[in-house]
Amino acid sequence: MIVSFSVSNFRSFSSEETLSLVASNRLGLSHEDHAVPIPDSKAMVLRTAVLYGANGAGKSNLFKALRYLQEVALRARKRNGGTGREAFRFGNCGQEPSCFDLQFIVDTKLYRFGFKVDDERITEEWLALVSGLKEHIIYERTTDSSGKVTIDAPGFNPCGEKLRALATVGGPQNQSFLATIHVTLDAADLTEELNGILAWFKRGLTLIGPDASYRALGSRLSQDVDFNQFAGEFLKASSTGIDHLKILKKEFTEEELRSLLPEDVLGRVLKETGGADDGLAVVRMGEGRELLIERKGENRFFSIKIQSIHEHEGGREIPLELANESDGTRRLLNLIPALHILRSNSSGVYFIDEIDRSLHPILVLRFLEFFLNSCKGGQSQIIVTTHESNLLDLDLLRRDEIWFAEKDHSAATHIYSLADFKVRKDLEIRKHYLQGRFGAVPFLSNLEYLRGDPGCPE
Repeated sequence: MIVSFSVSNFRSFSSEETLSLVASNRLGLSHEDHAVPIPDSKAMVLRTAVLYGANGAGKSNLFKALRYLQEVALRARKRNGGTGREAFRFGNCGQEPSCFDLQFIVDTKLYRFGFKVDDERITEEWLALVSGLKEHIIYERTTDSSGKVTIDAPGFNPCGEKLRALATVGGPQNQSFLATIHVTLDAADLTEELNGILAWFKRGLTLIGPDASYRALGSRLSQDVDFNQFAGEFLKASSTGIDHLKILKKEFTEEELRSLLPEDVLGRVLKETGGADDGLAVVRMGEGRELLIERKGENRFFSIKIQSIHEHEGGREIPLELANESDGTRRLLNLIPALHILRSNSSGVYFIDEIDRSLHPILVLRFLEFFLNSCKGGQSQIIVTTHESNLLDLDLLRRDEIWFAEKDHSAATHIYSLADFKVRKDLEIRKHYLQGRFGAVPFLSNLEYLRGDPGCPE
């Protein structure tokens, strides 16, 4: 679970802004099952956060900041290829480092990972175990102006010889030391603690963009009977017209694959499936169709096609390809894995940007309700950005679960919680938000002059 995330000097964030999911003590009697204990602390962490704001206010930039942190934590970078950071451009801080700091829970422990980064190098980096008010450093990293990386790793004792040697070397200046560990050493060479942290970044933290497709959806539907049944029933209950899902799986050779895909696409597929842990790659075939390649062993490939089955008069089943379904139905299908995992697992974080994209307001509401009523007390968490004002209901959410993003006169984004306002328990939050009481809404100038005199008849 994420306890807090801070960012500065990145995209529309200038000074440091923090999304804190620490539950407010003042709201302790409100939706008590929406919060779970933070390890070695009397505080609680919230299972949900909903972020509102006008178009262009910077909501999605918080999503992109967390995605950048995840990439820095896991991915190798080309030497002298820069860091890929995007500094705030509407001020004089372009040459200043950007800063990212994340506190997160893995199993029963609270950790803090963060770094400072400029265009060329990661200047500072830290990973620590947080216990109460104390931090126990696992490692700290600094990079000097010449690019030399120095690692101080008191938390590596005891550890294996390879990990100690890597700490001595340090790694590339534009790559996090955590990523250097990830791409250089095997799991057997690491401590149990480091393996758990890396697993959380790889599988415990899932970020879903507005146009994202669940990468292994076809493979998962074909292999997981429970998930297939859950997805079909959820789609049916959501009035999509779909009765259930059918998976068509066909094996073919590498030669057949070469005749099907252009050479450059084929090279990417073979590289992805050969190097990925799950041996999967998705190829978009145009007109909304996707080809999922599942490589088993050296030379076995499978195409997986998902069909939605509609039950017509007299019980006749009519299959449709997903490309023929609405954008909203496809969006919902790609979000269903999050619900299935979060309802059945004790942990997992999903950050969904623009959850309301192509979805009916009632579906968005029911989606969030389903999560909140599932796996209460577990370490599952969902964070969403949205414009859907129907979620602004204190019968659904706590005040500290509702957040707003707004830009100031210098185009810098600030985020703040509804808990910062004094509001009555019976206040109609949605109405007052749309009226602008809490900010984070578009304030339109007079548009009448744009109408001009079009010469329309009376």
